[in-house]
Amino acid sequence: MKRSGSKSSQGKKNKFLYWLPRILSLLLIAFFLLFSLDVFSEESLWWEMIFGFFMHNIPTLVLGGLTWLAWKKEKIGGIVFILLAIAFTIFFKTYTNIFSILTITGVPLLIGILYLLNHYKKIF
Repeated sequence: MKRSGSKSSQGKKNKFLYWLPRILSLLLIAFFLLFSLDVFSEESLWWEMIFGFFMHNIPTLVLGGLTWLAWKKEKIGGIVFILLAIAFTIFFKTYTNIFSILTITGVPLLIGILYLLNHYKKIF
């Protein structure tokens, strides 16, 4: 015999698993966006600061595009985020520092796994 509240709690779990990778993706974008703010200084000309800000935000724009893709196609997005975590590990050498591996590599890996879990949960 099923409990009457189990359907409601199952719906909350589904919404949580649906929204968690999306919110983490947006927080990761905000985290990378924060690093681009270092281009603003009093010594630079305004056009140098705008150009530097744009250049620093290319990875953020790419990450935004990947988040949009993952939002629409969870399986592809999950795989891409896992590959992104591997690329971050190699490119940024995050394996040398535990904080780096948790933030720069671990978060995209977790996001990718959550997107895949949500995708496969719908299938089965």
